[in-house]
Amino acid sequence: MLLYPRLVFSFFLVLSVNFPIIAQGGRIPVRAENAMVSSSHYLASEAGRDIMARGGSAVDASVTTAFVLAVTLPSAGNIGGGGFLVYQSANGESTTFNFREKAPLAATKTMYLDEEGKIKDNSNHEGILAVGVPGTVAGLYKAHQKYGKLKWADLVQPAIEIAEKGFPISPEIEGFSTWLLQNKEVYPSTARIFLKDEQTALRSGDTLVQQDLAETLKRIRDKGSDGFYKGKTAGLLTDFMKAEGGIITREDLRNYEAQELDPIKGSYRGYEIISMPPPSSGGTVLIEMLNILEGFDLSKKGHNSAESLHLLTEAMRRAYADRALFLGDPDFNEAMPLEKLTSKEYAADLRQSIEPHRASVSDSANFSEAHLIYESPQTTHFSIVDPEGNAVSLTYTLEQSYGSKIVVEGAGFLLNNEMGDFNPIPGHTDTRGLIGTEPNQIEPEKRMLSSMSPTIVAKEGRPVMIIGSPGGRTIINTVLQVIVNVIDYNLNIAEAIESPRIHHQWLPDVTRFEDWGFSPDTKRIYQEMGHEIELRSVQGQAMGIYIDKESGMIFGAADSRSYDGKAAGY
Repeated sequence: MLLYPRLVFSFFLVLSVNFPIIAQGGRIPVRAENAMVSSSHYLASEAGRDIMARGGSAVDASVTTAFVLAVTLPSAGNIGGGGFLVYQSANGESTTFNFREKAPLAATKTMYLDEEGKIKDNSNHEGILAVGVPGTVAGLYKAHQKYGKLKWADLVQPAIEIAEKGFPISPEIEGFSTWLLQNKEVYPSTARIFLKDEQTALRSGDTLVQQDLAETLKRIRDKGSDGFYKGKTAGLLTDFMKAEGGIITREDLRNYEAQELDPIKGSYRGYEIISMPPPSSGGTVLIEMLNILEGFDLSKKGHNSAESLHLLTEAMRRAYADRALFLGDPDFNEAMPLEKLTSKEYAADLRQSIEPHRASVSDSANFSEAHLIYESPQTTHFSIVDPEGNAVSLTYTLEQSYGSKIVVEGAGFLLNNEMGDFNPIPGHTDTRGLIGTEPNQIEPEKRMLSSMSPTIVAKEGRPVMIIGSPGGRTIINTVLQVIVNVIDYNLNIAEAIESPRIHHQWLPDVTRFEDWGFSPDTKRIYQEMGHEIELRSVQGQAMGIYIDKESGMIFGAADSRSYDGKAAGY
């Protein structure tokens, strides 16, 4: 885990001189008449918005936004990681793109274990063996081939220009650079990019230029996905792997393909829920929780009241237990009971087991023997709607903050450490959070299970809300609460995102509360029901858009829990 200190988030409004319809997160949403991008960095939001102003589609804007984030948000934006894209058109067509990373061909179920069957030196999270085969470039290219309107090269160019000219860094990058100065011998290729010089860390406001990354992006601009998976970039990556003891080969890169998948769908109080199927667990778990909650009148119980929080917790508890037991890569798990898990009938059965004023117990004897494995909160999400009303919800990640923290020498991009999302010890479960259930054990070319939950909420086939968040295992619950805040409590998209959040994941049997925003009485009553509380500073960085059906006005919100998040529209 990255060891630099957490810095304080800003909660003030920022107005741009050049583009007045841009604001940092707050309780007042940004308004626009035509199109909107909400992302974790203002430069990415502006670039995506400008692409749509030039006639680009929501998918075009997502390509540009994602590549700019790969430059400006190195902790999570990436070309060395992977993720998921959910698309919903204005006429009701929906689909998803799966570009989750894969295990290399040389990977084995026990590759991280020593002779005693224990994990060696946290090697599934740290070091070159923790890297999965990247999927981001393949996924963006595949989506563009189907739904893009502008030329691919024009969509990548804004990221190249920012990488070459540089941009002023945030306090978050300063924190990483300060940490890196103390660890430069371990990460020499990364130090050459993210230190000012051998003895000096970058400071907030310094300009970060990334010329090697710009050259890599130029090859992607000129040759599409082949510019990453073949040719010079592939050679730089595989040569670096070989030199450092990694196992990703040119064959791994040639074999990688993104997938177009049918979305997983549900409904909630007359709204349609369109989300990501496995290997993301997000859509399945989200719909299961919403189905359970649909049987309760949450609006009468009050927003974030102890009784409402109790019901949310009980829905979370049950759905996360099913996540651990059943979900994994569908190419390696044919028997996942997705239809059952997302059915109204199954939710009704689960609802009957919820007592109105008493907490259940997360008992492995009743729910299975699985515990949830650690997932880092360092991911990023953006939401987009274009002038035609088409929508994209995209979440992608490197896993931990800055992924493996390893930059490919000469290529300028950070590598993920996603192999840590697999179950590392087959058949072994313990109270520290390790699980060993078969659906998510390591196999060559298998995709690791994820909690990423890019989601679109529609009404009569037309998108009305686009939402998602980073946050590891908390992602699904963050998305759940934003949706409930809008539909049940009639909050605007900014208020829904800014509201304090909770998280329960079945095991450990504790509810995490953001340590602000909940009254002492609410926490006391909640605890008297039998719940245990653990306080955390923040949960997630949701990026959302709401489209008013009657007026057509678009409202965007970037979570103020993000350093540089912005909603940009026109």
